[in-house]
Amino acid sequence: QVQLVESGGGLVQPGGSLRLSCAASRRSIITINAMGWHRQAPGKERVLVAAISSGGGKNDADSVKGRFTTSRDNAKNTIDLQMNSLKPEDTARDYCRAVGTTSWGQGTQVTVSS
Repeated sequence: QVQLVESGGGLVQPGGSLRLSCAASRRSIITINAMGWHRQAPGKERVLVAAISSGGGKNDADSVKGRFTTSRDNAKNTIDLQMNSLKPEDTARDYCRAVGTTSWGQGTQVTVSS
């Protein structure tokens, strides 16, 4: 089964940026139909943020459109999430997922606060 490890989270000011990375191992992401980013805020359900298919097609949540961009690097076997214009409501733990499988990363915390 694919192993996923997220990195890049941290504490940022509103309006700032972060770039998250998800490193996959034990399986190439080109063999996985889609990879996704999900987040869970305190007291909230885990929800989809953005997903990218093996062919490059994307599906972004309305709340992040125009601010977040997900991408994949097949050579590095990673997917990234560039987060710009961050808002306090973006505070959550972000998880990488191999869509359609039981594989999730451990998550990385994003906190947006002044």
